[in-house]
Amino acid sequence: MAISVLMPRQGETVESCLILKWKKKEGDKVDAHEYICEVETNKAVFEVEAPKEGTILKIFFREGDDVPVLSIIALIGQPGEDITSFISKETPTTEIKEKTENIKTKKSVTFSKEKALVGGLISISPRARRLAKREGVDISRISNGSGPGGRITERDIRNTLSKLSKIIPATQTSTKECFPGPVREISVQGVRKVIAENMLKSLQTTAQLTLNSSANVSNLLSYRKKLKVSPSERGLQEITINDIIMYITVETLLKFKTLNAYFLKDKILKFERVHLAFAVDAPQGLVVPVIRNANLLSLKEISKESKRLSSACLQGTIKPDELTGGTFTITNLGPLGIESFTPILNLPQVAVLGVCNIQLKAIREEDEVKLAPHLGLSLTFDHRAVDGAPAAKFLKELSLAIVNFKEII
Repeated sequence: MAISVLMPRQGETVESCLILKWKKKEGDKVDAHEYICEVETNKAVFEVEAPKEGTILKIFFREGDDVPVLSIIALIGQPGEDITSFISKETPTTEIKEKTENIKTKKSVTFSKEKALVGGLISISPRARRLAKREGVDISRISNGSGPGGRITERDIRNTLSKLSKIIPATQTSTKECFPGPVREISVQGVRKVIAENMLKSLQTTAQLTLNSSANVSNLLSYRKKLKVSPSERGLQEITINDIIMYITVETLLKFKTLNAYFLKDKILKFERVHLAFAVDAPQGLVVPVIRNANLLSLKEISKESKRLSSACLQGTIKPDELTGGTFTITNLGPLGIESFTPILNLPQVAVLGVCNIQLKAIREEDEVKLAPHLGLSLTFDHRAVDGAPAAKFLKELSLAIVNFKEII
């Protein structure tokens, strides 16, 4: 008997996965636990296994499709097996793909006056309604949807957008011609799409304000030099300035829990523990892994865990659960020479710290003016949850903690 292959749930917060590549096609034989496709979600790539040995009888989604978790993506069974009744019973209408030739038609778009109505209102899924609102699609012009009872689905909205782009005057095709030289067109999907949507939502739905400051890092640089020449058996040579900044930030957050928090529409959650998220520039895009219970870890442990997570991000082996649950985020652009910048909030967190490069600044010591290395700090916070004064006090306390840093190992 045929068995269904489901899109696995890759973490508690994951609602859908993007199919990157099918490694098998309809009619191919597969072994149990053999990989049949690659999927992507939350900036990580995973492979889906065949639940049993058999033949791929049916594939319901194409490469590039964004598929809700636990949806049936394929059927495996024996060649010639009748799967008609199986599909009608176990596969929701919304999950069955339109044929490729119908998607690629070059005919003009025509709209039917018939609509799926429920109580006089158009029947449309929440995901489809959100997408239609964001893209400015008039759902009243869409004929009966592909969902049960003619309900409009997210796929119907995307198909409408695709078809509408074909009947827009030929300004799109002529755009390429006006550029001097070759033009490469890149589809916004996968990780790039996730980043774009998250960044836009963060800026559109919060009241973000950024404060800039700097801290004398003479003590930190001196301490870092000592660590680099410490005995290798102590395992301290790989501790970086960024590791030390993360450690100090965690300690400071314990005194300012208003910044170690979430803003959730009608309530604010303040956390007793710090789950520190930090930005990683991975090949697939911006990735933000989380150091769990960072306030319970030593400097050495924070350094070790940050390197483990960074390596997993760079190799594409990071787990979905390791990318969620952060209560505060740090992003470091200092190594790239950035003097100051405006970090964007990682929702629903209320604050993010940007770490900048080190510059020489003049300081007064008694009657003498000297130059000292200063680390730039940029704190963005959600003014709905945190007022300017508490945020400024946190930044001042953090700066003082950096200036007065003492050897702890």
